[in-house]
Amino acid sequence: MSGRIAFQGELGAYSHQACQQARPEMEAFPCTTFEDVVELTRSGEVELGMLAVENSTYGRVADVHSLLPRAGLHIVDEAFVRVHVNLLGVPGAKLSDVREAHGHVVILPQCAGFLRKHGIAGKVSSDNARAAREVVEWGDVSKAALASELAASIYGLDVLAPHIEDNANNTTRFLVMSRIADHSRRAEDMITTFTFRVRNIPAALYKAMGGFATNGINMTKLESYMVGGSFTATEFYADIEGHPEDAAVKRALEELQYFSTQVDILGVYPADRRRG
Repeated sequence: MSGRIAFQGELGAYSHQACQQARPEMEAFPCTTFEDVVELTRSGEVELGMLAVENSTYGRVADVHSLLPRAGLHIVDEAFVRVHVNLLGVPGAKLSDVREAHGHVVILPQCAGFLRKHGIAGKVSSDNARAAREVVEWGDVSKAALASELAASIYGLDVLAPHIEDNANNTTRFLVMSRIADHSRRAEDMITTFTFRVRNIPAALYKAMGGFATNGINMTKLESYMVGGSFTATEFYADIEGHPEDAAVKRALEELQYFSTQVDILGVYPADRRRG
C-alpha cells in the first residue's frame, strides 16, 4: 500500500520507527498530537494512522485507549517495536560531558537506572525526536537526548551510550488505524478488539465475561473507562485472541451482547509475531 501514514511525534520518533517497520512502502507523516493523527486519517488526508498504545515498562499510553472508541476509525494491524533507548550527543561529546538527558515523559522511567548511575538529570521533552533536534540546536556537550538510532542518523548526533533501557525486553505496542474496516482472516493468529458497556444489573461484568471463559477464549486485555464523567456509566475495552467467525469466539460475543447494552468491534487484525 502506497500513500502516507501519520504518526505522533517528529521524524526520528519511535512511532516513525514503527511506521518504517509496519509499512515501509509508505511515507511517514509527523503530527503534533494523537488527535491530529486520528483527524488526518479520518479526513482522508493520509491513508493510515499509527498510534502507540502501551509500553512493557511504562504501561498504557495516556488517553489513547479512551480516544480509540470515539475515533471513528478501525484497527487493521498491530506492531510491536523493540524500544532501544540511546543517549545521543553532539558530535565530539563524551558520556562524561553529559549533565542533562532530554526525552519524553514516557522514556525517562525506562532508563532511570542508567541516568542515576551516571549522575545525569532527566529533563522532560514533548517528544524524543524533538529532543534530538534541540540538542543539535543547542550545540552543548552537556545536553543529550534519549532517542532512537533513527533519530541519531536523521539529526547527525553521536550515540554516546547505546541501548541504555533498564528493561532488556522494553517494547512498545502500536496500532495501525484506517477509515476502512478489514475483518478478513489475513493470518492464522488473529486479534479482535472491541468495547462494551454492561447492563446495570448485579454481577453484569462477571456474567458478560463468562462466555469467554467457558469457550476457552484468551482475553489479553481488559480496561475500564468512565463514560461522560459519570461514576455509574462504565465502558470496557478488550483484546481477545481469535476471529469473530471462529465458533468459540462467536458464542462468547453472543453471550457478551446478552449482558451488554452496547458492543462495538474496533478491529480484527493479525497478531504481531513479536506478541508474547
